[in-house]
Amino acid sequence: MLRDRIVNLTDTADVEAFLTDHPTSVIFKAGTCHKTMQGFGFLQEQLEAREDLMVGLIRVVESRAASNLVAERTGIVHHSPQVILFRDGDAVFDVDNWAITPDALAVGFTQLPAGETVAAASAGAGSNLQPYLDVLDQFLAGVISERQFEYVYTTMFRDDASLRSREEVEVLGSIFGDVDRHMTMHMMMAGKGPDEALRARAEAAYGRLQEIASTVTA
Repeated sequence: MLRDRIVNLTDTADVEAFLTDHPTSVIFKAGTCHKTMQGFGFLQEQLEAREDLMVGLIRVVESRAASNLVAERTGIVHHSPQVILFRDGDAVFDVDNWAITPDALAVGFTQLPAGETVAAASAGAGSNLQPYLDVLDQFLAGVISERQFEYVYTTMFRDDASLRSREEVEVLGSIFGDVDRHMTMHMMMAGKGPDEALRARAEAAYGRLQEIASTVTA
């Protein structure tokens, strides 16, 4: 599984050891918002079939020194989220922020020839859907209003830097769409009428998230 090939890089020694042990590999710099979530979802799709590649994960806020060392070694200006592909110890491809797309990554991965399957490492990433399930449950049960739900859910999604699959990202984003644009429009349209289709979207997302959560914990 992909999660068994993810190694947390928390300091400069971790980075040096990772690139020495895995000269052809991937480093993912995780930021602090939903751009990280979406970017990792796209990256995961490429990596699922590449059991020859290890992934070094740098959570930039907590591990700034590790991130800086990667920038110094590669000459690639730091961004988060950011994907950097290494071949034989050299950075051969990088992509940042919203430019992390399936098409861009597909091009990049053509530069990494397939190798032997790598030994599994300890799991370095997880996925917790419970906070979303809780707020959806409260909204659908009438405990909180549409306005309260909209604020709590969109704020939670905007600030979520979890490493999630593309499926999770798509389901979580199906209720309000582009959360940045939605929040801007919400401020511009304060006092607008209720969204008649909101409950249906919330119910559909709630059911699908429950299914995904059950498979993760099974």
